Amino acid sequence: MRFSHIVGILGCMTAACMTIAPIQVEAANFKVESGVTSIDRDHENILRNIGLIITGTQDTVPPIPSDYLVGFQIDSATNFTFSDEGGFTPLFGTIEHIGTVTFNQQTTVGNFSIGFASGRTVPNASGLVLRDTISSTNPILFDLSAPQSVTFDEQNLTLALADVQLFISPEFAETLGNSSLAGLFAGTARIDAKVAAVPEPGSTLAILAAGAAMLAVRFCTQQIK
Repeated sequence: MRFSHIVGILGCMTAACMTIAPIQVEAANFKVESGVTSIDRDHENILRNIGLIITGTQDTVPPIPSDYLVGFQIDSATNFTFSDEGGFTPLFGTIEHIGTVTFNQQTTVGNFSIGFASGRTVPNASGLVLRDTISSTNPILFDLSAPQSVTFDEQNLTLALADVQLFISPEFAETLGNSSLAGLFAGTARIDAKVAAVPEPGSTLAILAAGAAMLAVRFCTQQIK
């Protein structure tokens, strides 16, 4: 191989490295994929005091931890996405669940959906709400506080949101015929989820740039031969 050939190849490789080097993207967004949302036993006691007695559940799972009242499996239709910047920053989407609860042997709610709702006025609420999706109107049952404890394990891709407070929504209070119940603390919940990294647009560009750089090296090598 001539010296000029070596110089040409090195030149192509240098160009390739210059193309790739500026693109260094670390995945910062994650999507909830599975897990369990669990309701503590204080929820049952508080609802009992306002005349709502849990008389049955269906398609529920063991709660986490085991001394909680009931667990609802997170469904694959979930698209809740968050960023790890600042520890935990919700971005968009909903957490969908499977499972129902029956009150007073006559009213069934369930297949709950947790997501954002604009214009919420309940004190101490985060903007996240819990909806009943069995009803065609998808009524909001509870406004949710921000979790008092967040544990995100990026290595094992797990997320735990603990001590989320439930507040009776104005909509639910109206359904119960007592608007003064709006904002009433109605128990505690937690979410334990498995998550997956969401590639950012820059990651795709980096892959394309790397591929283009390799092709450039091959092309230059062939031209120099």
